Amino acid sequence: MRKKQKTIGRRRAFAAYLFMSPWIIGFLIFTAFPFVYTIFLSFFEVQSTILGYELTAAGIGNYVVALLRNSEFVPRLLSFLGMAVTYSVTIVVISFILALMLNRPMRGRGIFRMLFFLPVIVMSGPVMQQIMDSGAASMVGLDTLFIFDMIDDFAPWLAHGLNYLFENFSLVLWYTGIPIILFINGLQKLNGSVLEAAMIDSATPWQILWKITIPILRPVFLLVMIFTVVQLSIYNSGEGSVLETIQQAMNTSSGFGLAAAFAWIYSLVVLLLIGAAFLFLKEPKDTPAKIQKRLERKWSAR
Repeated sequence: MRKKQKTIGRRRAFAAYLFMSPWIIGFLIFTAFPFVYTIFLSFFEVQSTILGYELTAAGIGNYVVALLRNSEFVPRLLSFLGMAVTYSVTIVVISFILALMLNRPMRGRGIFRMLFFLPVIVMSGPVMQQIMDSGAASMVGLDTLFIFDMIDDFAPWLAHGLNYLFENFSLVLWYTGIPIILFINGLQKLNGSVLEAAMIDSATPWQILWKITIPILRPVFLLVMIFTVVQLSIYNSGEGSVLETIQQAMNTSSGFGLAAAFAWIYSLVVLLLIGAAFLFLKEPKDTPAKIQKRLERKWSAR
């Protein structure tokens, strides 16, 4: 009987891997191999010749040029880092608030959901870039308000960040489409009995939100944060961006090695941001479920 169950399990696993094989093959060819080959090229000087590309060992020379000698890469990398942290947190918070509002029973709820998701379908990256370049996506003149002057007197870095955020607020709303759908999906899967029990125990909506809803949706918050960071890193392709620096290095006759070093450092920064999101949004060690299991094991041992 056990051998039969193992055979059935193996067949199901084989069918699953066979079903995923097109994606696995595509990932290995178009993602994994270029990623590894980029690391390999970053330790060489690549020169274009008549016979093809000639590789000359450079050690960590490309990384030294990228981090210490290039005057554009590090400032642009720090600019992306500040933008990614500010935008990702803002997008996650706004997406969650909008998802809470769109998940409430009301007339025309489907229409409102469609309106928030429609820009993701209609406005592609180049279209949004053209709108931003024309100045139609920014809120001009916010830095002239009295409240911004007050914030600037006490915390100039905060005033600068708020001004930069509101100048590109349309971009923030554009990125909230898919996170809103993810949050709505998580909210619809909440256990209604838990919420009813909390209301019976006289819990306020604010307490239910912070003590039940947000802790349960912690994995959704992590997923949205990772998705947002990756999307921001891919979209960061305008003038003065890191991707523009990489493209400029690739256009030179011997810049593939340096461009590979740029790309690998950029990927490492994105991975560090994702790792920080994992550390910040990881599940606490002592959750109610884990405490209950630990007590059950303790009493069963007795």
